[in-house]
Amino acid sequence: MASITGNLVAASLLILTPTVVQAQMDGHGPDAWQVTGVAPNDMLNVRTGPGTGHLVIGAVAPDAKGLRMVTCVPFLTRQAYRDLTETQRANLPPRWCLIESPDLVTMGWVSANYLQEDASAGRLDLDPLVAEGVALVRRLYDRQFDAGDADTEGPLHPSAARAYFFPDGVARLAQGVQADPLFGTQDADVTDLQVAPAPERAMFRGMISVHATFRNFGHPQRAVFRLRVDGARDPPALRVMRVEHEGWTFP
Repeated sequence: MASITGNLVAASLLILTPTVVQAQMDGHGPDAWQVTGVAPNDMLNVRTGPGTGHLVIGAVAPDAKGLRMVTCVPFLTRQAYRDLTETQRANLPPRWCLIESPDLVTMGWVSANYLQEDASAGRLDLDPLVAEGVALVRRLYDRQFDAGDADTEGPLHPSAARAYFFPDGVARLAQGVQADPLFGTQDADVTDLQVAPAPERAMFRGMISVHATFRNFGHPQRAVFRLRVDGARDPPALRVMRVEHEGWTFP
């Protein structure tokens, strides 16, 4: 396991940009983080609390990417951090961050010294079609949340579903479904929704893969969306051809 030292945060400030430092201060910033500074044959400890005195409950790979930062301690807003003197900053205790893996399997505290912005997150700018797929899935969930009650037409209503699904998916929705294709269950109390391109092969032979991760009644879940361009539309447009849940798919 990687050795977590007791160095003061001031040492890490020398190698981190101000933006990254401020993001670690208040737990906000980039959507994704990656491990840095861990040897290729080593792993980064994940602990039950912020410090080496806490129990190790897991580990993340030295090349792990797509990590979500929940928060960091000591907690400081950006303004509070800017208001500190250099001496106060130098005397801050080591930074620890609560992180979560993309598959929601691993969650715990790691040293901020071993985190940096996930440089691969910029791949959306390189592939507009992948970015369009992520945006489509995000709009699908946003409309579902906005629907709210039976008087408001949600995205799974057949007339609205044409904007998101291939014709076979629209037809299946018109027949009625027992489990919600977005959440994989009949009942949903969803928090912590994140929509992102698949970490491996977001595009493969014309198919776009997008992951939606969330907690339903506190339990981690993931829906995998497979999208292609529907050439039968005029003009052609990206649509969801399949949604995969653990144990079943839609349509």
